[in-house]
Amino acid sequence: MSTADATSGAEATNGAEVTSASRLDFAKSARKTFRALVGFDAAAREGLDPALVELIQIRASHLNHCAYCLHMHTNDARKAGESEDRLHLVAVWREARHFYTEKEQAALALTEAVTLVADKGVPDDVYAQAAAWFDDAELARVLALICTINTWNRVALATAKAAGTDER
Repeated sequence: MSTADATSGAEATNGAEVTSASRLDFAKSARKTFRALVGFDAAAREGLDPALVELIQIRASHLNHCAYCLHMHTNDARKAGESEDRLHLVAVWREARHFYTEKEQAALALTEAVTLVADKGVPDDVYAQAAAWFDDAELARVLALICTINTWNRVALATAKAAGTDER
């Protein structure tokens, strides 16, 4: 692959050039899987505080470097009344704890541990902190939400979704 191809994002695949513009549309190409993921996401959110849902999705999207999802969820959070301060500081929430409730902090810590699970697993203290704030059903939904946003991030990154192109 030439330097120009590497710079433009083009990759050679079995002799065919693949660019961001030519990547598949996951929703159209895997309709059943896409609908299942939408359903999983909806079930995970059910009964959770909408502000908490967005904070979890924003933090995971930061960690995964997913601009598409980060743009979408910060906009959704703003529309739901989230403050600019909290949106700007969620990436460094440990240094700005006073902006977040203890329950939100527990969810953010769990989000980081599950998103970065390959680094050191989910530490017992992080899990215990979350379990102290959420009953079993809520905790299961929080874990499911963390799994769904990580899946959405990976789909968006693999298919080169561009920030600001959300069609919902």
